[in-house]
Formats: sequence, C-alpha cells, structure tokens
Amino acid sequence: MAADPQRWRMPAETAAQTCTWMAWPHAGYTLGDTDDEADAARRTWAAVANAVVAFQPVHMVVDPSAVDDARAHLDPKVTLHEAPLDDAWMRDIGPSFVLDEHGRLGAVDWVFNGWGAQSWATWGKDAEIGSYVGELAGARLIDSPLVNEGGGIHVDGEGTVLVTATVQLDPGRNPGASRADVEAELARTIGASHVVWLPRGLTRDYEEFGTRGHVDIVATMPSPGVVLVHDQEDPEHPDHVVSAEIITFLEGQVDAAGRPFEIVRIPAPATLFDDEGPVDYSYVNHLVVNGGVVACTFDDPHDERALDVLRRVYPGRTVVGVDARELFARGGGIHCITQQQPRATDP
Repeated sequence: MAADPQRWRMPAETAAQTCTWMAWPHAGYTLGDTDDEADAARRTWAAVANAVVAFQPVHMVVDPSAVDDARAHLDPKVTLHEAPLDDAWMRDIGPSFVLDEHGRLGAVDWVFNGWGAQSWATWGKDAEIGSYVGELAGARLIDSPLVNEGGGIHVDGEGTVLVTATVQLDPGRNPGASRADVEAELARTIGASHVVWLPRGLTRDYEEFGTRGHVDIVATMPSPGVVLVHDQEDPEHPDHVVSAEIITFLEGQVDAAGRPFEIVRIPAPATLFDDEGPVDYSYVNHLVVNGGVVACTFDDPHDERALDVLRRVYPGRTVVGVDARELFARGGGIHCITQQQPRATDP
C-alpha cells in the first residue's frame, strides 16, 4: 500500500471532543425476542445517549424504520441521522477518528465483517457506516484493509496502542496476517509507534455472541504511562485466572516512551454469573466525555468502589453511572455503543 502523505494520530479519549456518535437498536438479537426485551434495549441505549448529551452533542444514526421510535426515547438535543443499519454497536461499525499534524480530522474506515464473520451476525449495512459517519463529520476518509473494530484498540494519544492477539490476528478477521502486518497498518492509520499485544480477553467474550477478545472490557489507558485493568478478585470466576495473567503480562510492558506501566486495578463486579454463565461485566468499558465519564454500573456491591477508582484516574471529571446490564446481556457495554469524535483544530 502506498504511504499516506499525511501523518495521522488517534488522540487519547481524554482529549477535547466535538461530539459522540451512536447507533439506535432496531432489529435482531440486540432487541431480543420479546417486547419487554426490546423495550429494555431501547431504554438502555437511550439512557446512555441522554447521559452523554448532558456533556456534549450526540449524533445518533437511526435506521429509517426506527426514526419515530428513537425520537420517542431520546432527549430532543440528540441529533438523528437516517441510514440503513444491521445493528447498533457504533464503536465497532463506525470509524476511528484521527487528527493529522495540522489538527485536521480524519476517519479510519476499517473493514467490518461481523466480528470475524460470526454465524449469527449480518453486516452488509453496518460495513458502510464507517464511511457514512466519517463523511457526515467532514473528515478525510482513510481506507484500511485491516478487519478491525474500535473496541479492539485503546490508545494513549502518544503512540501506544493496546490490542489483543485473538482479535487482530483472528483467522476470521485477518487470515494470514502477522503481528508486523498489523503493526504497520496501525502505524499508518492511527499513528501507533508501539503496540502492546495482550494475550487474550475475558472468558465470556469467546462464547457465541462475543467478540473473541476486545480490549475495551479488559484494559485502557486513562493517561500516558497508566493502565487501568479489569481485576476479577473472586476465584470462583474463570476471569480470576485471566485477569491475573493479564496483570502479570502488563507488569512487564512499557509504553511508547519506554516507561514501565503504572497498573491501576479496577475491581470486577461482585456479580459472577447470569442465566448464561460467567459474566463479563466490566467497569473498564466506560466512555470519557468533555468534563466527565459515563460509566457502566450493574446494581452491584462493587459499583461505588469502581466509580471511586474512575474518579481517581480521571481527576476533575464528573463520573456518572448508567446501568449497563441490558447492554452486557447483548454482548457489550457503554464504550461499545459509542464513538468519540476529537476536536479538530484546523478544519
């Protein structure tokens, strides 16, 4: 692939933002099999959007069949955009926004194939959303041949990116790709100079409706040199071993500047199981907005402990909790259904 004459960098999620992008659930497994399940999904997506719009503008992509439904649930300040959709996980179907050296906005349009061509997924419409949102945002589109999702990367804004080996190297996503291939494309598109390859994701994420290891329920970087990591404290849960492995791995890693990571543990919820088995509930899956953090809560004894950790690692920001159990029942959390657009300094 020819070198891009512009140098792109994905800012940290703590950088100033123009808005948040989301998509509205309207069909399929995300809504569920009953009217009550559909109502729960709509109310939870709306609760997230309505929490975010208190901090900054929200743009919601809505399938034409669901415009009235969306308007009935959403704060009037949320802006609606009509486009055909398969699903509603904007972090994964939308673009990853970047800035060039002059502060101009770019949008990386990854290949989306239903989280590695999952048997239950449809993605023909969602595969067009990256370019659609990028164009609406007025960004320069950066096409990428890499099958990737926004939930599969976390950056510090200074060249470090966290990924998991089971996502970008998934045979269902990028068959035959090497770590060097992935690293070269992440360097070209988001300015990653140092890739940290986590060995795996959480246990539930490898089951039928999982992503095969998205990093955004495992670890994030609230500031350069600091990693906030999911810590399952209860040995009765299989992620007790998984999170210990990931923490041990991160203790031996450095960031793009060569600094050993300061590791901050955030507890997993006390809730261990639902009707399907071990949960992957995670407080790591939060959204940073201008002046705030919109965090997953679970009506759980550990909610307040986790919110306190978020207040410490994001000083000066207001932390707001939204019950995310209905999101996780469908395969994700607050970070998964949102995508931040950084503020461009030179339009």
